[in-house]
Amino acid sequence: MRPDMPADHTTEAERLLRTAAQYPEDHEPLLLQAAAHLELAGDRHRATGLYDTLLAASPDHPHLVKALQAANLWEYGHEAEARAIIDGLRAAAPLDPAPWEIVAETLEAHDELEAAHDSFTSAVNLLLNPGEEVPYPTHALLIGRHRVRRMLGLEHDDWDGLADRVNPASVTLDELHDPKRLWSLGSDNPAELQAEITRLRAELGSYRTALSRPFPVAVLRWTEPELRELLAAYPSLTAEYPSHEAHLAQLESSLRDLSTTGTPNLGIVTGTLPSYEAFAASESTTPADPALLPQYATTLAARGRATPWPPSRNASCWCGSGRAYRECHGVA
Repeated sequence: MRPDMPADHTTEAERLLRTAAQYPEDHEPLLLQAAAHLELAGDRHRATGLYDTLLAASPDHPHLVKALQAANLWEYGHEAEARAIIDGLRAAAPLDPAPWEIVAETLEAHDELEAAHDSFTSAVNLLLNPGEEVPYPTHALLIGRHRVRRMLGLEHDDWDGLADRVNPASVTLDELHDPKRLWSLGSDNPAELQAEITRLRAELGSYRTALSRPFPVAVLRWTEPELRELLAAYPSLTAEYPSHEAHLAQLESSLRDLSTTGTPNLGIVTGTLPSYEAFAASESTTPADPALLPQYATTLAARGRATPWPPSRNASCWCGSGRAYRECHGVA
């Protein structure tokens, strides 16, 4: 559902709040989605209440919640409080790209271009290494940084070159981010108008691609204790999971295959036996059915439970070993 009117957004927020009550293990991503719909409905005060509720409950992603809280507060007149939260987030230097993106775009939206540029730059320096694969969630940081640098009139640097390479649009970023683009909208020159129509179509295509995949293509991971319990309860699934080591190796292989075929926005969701059994009951089928496993993974991803793959620079491996990703999986 993609509501278009404020009342639709309120209705969707209420549905998400009911779902959060039904699935308390997923309450954090569901409440964040509900808060987003309340913001779109113009009920920013109520959205602030949801962010406060999450922060009081020690959320799994406190930096993300704080960033969203700051962006919301600034939009309805609480600039000083928003700035204080943003300053704290920049000092905390989170390893998740999402809070950085929200902070930088909030500053950009309020014409704080130098601060936005500093935030984008801090993020890419922290999360990326030149020459390494660029995780999908960090694409927006590179592209946003390029956009702000064009508005500031800065020369291209190496990060801008990397932004050009991850740009999904058919039009170059220099064209898309040209500060003079607005002039062409009032031009009497048909060629200039046609060029702007082409750029707008390219942007629309990128937005549609993002909307068509609002959550990652996710594969299902089981921790060793959970997998042991799953196989003890449903031995027929042993064919899917001959061992925990084989499960982890197959998961990594599947993700690399998807990446090789050009599938963007990949992620990993972690299952639990109670959650899986509840899902099976909601689908009126048995948990022993292997066909249910990918459906369960998709449902967890839709609830916001996916961890992006591959992990960003300095992040621990997805497998839970506590080591760096390259140490676990031989990434150069």
